[in-house]
Amino acid sequence: MQQHVDLQAFNTFGLPARARWFCVVDSVVTLEGALQFARAQTLPVLVLGGGSNVLLREDFPGVVLHMQLRGVQQLADDGDTVRVQAACGENWHDFVSTCLAHGWHGLENLALIPGSVGAAPIQNIGAYGVEAGERIESVQVWNRETASVEWIAAADCGFGYRDSVFKRQYRDSRIILQVVFRLQRSATVNLSYSALAQALAGQEPVTPQAVFDAVCRIRRSRLPDPAQLGNAGSFFKNPVIPAALHRQLQQRFGDMPGHAVAGAEPLVKVPAAWLIERAGWKGRRLGHAGVYEKQALVLVNHGGARAQDVVDLAQAIMADVRQKFGIALEPEVQWVPAQQGLDSRVC
Repeated sequence: MQQHVDLQAFNTFGLPARARWFCVVDSVVTLEGALQFARAQTLPVLVLGGGSNVLLREDFPGVVLHMQLRGVQQLADDGDTVRVQAACGENWHDFVSTCLAHGWHGLENLALIPGSVGAAPIQNIGAYGVEAGERIESVQVWNRETASVEWIAAADCGFGYRDSVFKRQYRDSRIILQVVFRLQRSATVNLSYSALAQALAGQEPVTPQAVFDAVCRIRRSRLPDPAQLGNAGSFFKNPVIPAALHRQLQQRFGDMPGHAVAGAEPLVKVPAAWLIERAGWKGRRLGHAGVYEKQALVLVNHGGARAQDVVDLAQAIMADVRQKFGIALEPEVQWVPAQQGLDSRVC
């Protein structure tokens, strides 16, 4: 347990913040001891993994748990389906690369997403037509209420668009330790995302390796490297709006894109990047924070930014989009401490 630890290197935004207490968690025993310490001192707990989906708004007055459990192992292989277990502290992109190298297929579309394996179920990370929840079989967690390890089946994880029970009812009571994935030996690929299909047009055969390589190329061409330009990836979720509102907006903005969403009522998912760019924010700055010039969905630290710079920029964008389109943007990045209505639980 360390005191007064600088967290600037532990969040990909590169924002200055300090932890009152900081513990590197590399075992369940360490985790249990750190939680006992926090409980005895009546301190809040922040679970931090890769720090790639978090906006640290101020110093954290409690205990920061830096989850560093490691290990990837094959549990079973029937020649078609492979069950693979990965610890929460494993780097996500490295894990996807490992799966590909072993012929465990199904995660190629999620290459180069920053963060840790433990964050994948919380956020139900997704990209290029695939969501992690589609491949997760179960999640091992530490139950803070019973001080014990338990397993949660994928069916009970409440996976939705950038959502799960770990962001809601289990936000403060469960800490992810391991994730079991159900992958395939067959080389079936998912090209449902149009930009990915276009990138691979004319290539035969389209292998999982080709998909992995194409996703990496696309992401590198559109998104900044956090090591070069601080950011937390996609800052906002793509809003889902009533189909009637989308039709009304299309009458005003003929090029407004949208994708139908299955549900009890007609809904349309609108790209947040289009809304932000159409509102005139792409490439703009407020203080030392700005909107990335190549991708309006990404807010960046141009150097020397503080959390309030990012907060002011995000709130200005949200207010402008609401005023121009009548659509409320919701941050995908989690704010710590939470703004009202936003999650503070991260991994």
